[in-house]
Amino acid sequence: MGVPATINVFKDPDMLALGTALGLCNSMKQAVTDRGVCSVALAGGDTPRRAYRLVAREGSGRADWNRIHFFFIDERIVPPDDPQSNFGMARRELLSLVPVPGSNIHRVRGEFAPERAAEEYRLELESFFAHPIPRFDLVLLGLGEDGHIASLFPGTAALDEEERSVVSVFVPKIKSWRVTLTLPVINNSREALFLVSGARKAAIVKQVLAAERPAKDIPATLVVPTDGKVGWMLDADAASLIGDQHRSVSHEHPQGKDTR
Repeated sequence: MGVPATINVFKDPDMLALGTALGLCNSMKQAVTDRGVCSVALAGGDTPRRAYRLVAREGSGRADWNRIHFFFIDERIVPPDDPQSNFGMARRELLSLVPVPGSNIHRVRGEFAPERAAEEYRLELESFFAHPIPRFDLVLLGLGEDGHIASLFPGTAALDEEERSVVSVFVPKIKSWRVTLTLPVINNSREALFLVSGARKAAIVKQVLAAERPAKDIPATLVVPTDGKVGWMLDADAASLIGDQHRSVSHEHPQGKDTR
């Protein structure tokens, strides 16, 4: 990929979740120390879900929740209490377990029609960041087997968006509408962090890390922050096809436990 990446490999999904949680707590603490506020864009999916509950545990009594704002990289067009809602999952696993003010939680209104939900979220981001293209401290990204990130799937028009921070997109592959952050936002982040687990993802992890240039048929290769860094958090199964030259650090035990 175009930006040198830090790649952390953990021995199993549990260690990956704990390592991710500890890293997220440290990143939030550092952002608050440096800038007085922290903005995090959360991802949906099972791998982040495992980490979120541990963030609540590791950050308890340590994180300055009043100064941390949570956003979402994408959302399904469903109500917040729907089992498929990314916000709903984050609320159950993290947000309801920590004393973060409700005003610091910025969700996509998935109960609205796609275009309205996208436009209202775009306006909320612009109001908070005072800029058309937000600069998040941290953007968490899952990785689909087809290389998609957020709801930026191969072959969709959302990949071509250059001006808007948020768009609605119909994804033919899954026959549903989504609302998603766009590439200009992801690439404007201070850090984009991939969270990937499982042997089913090994082939696409290898393909993304071996890519010599960005390619729209593999959206993850388009994550090239203009003034930020890229990190990968992998379990051993997801990293099983990458060579040692791609591994920055291998963990038998998670690092970064000092989140005080």
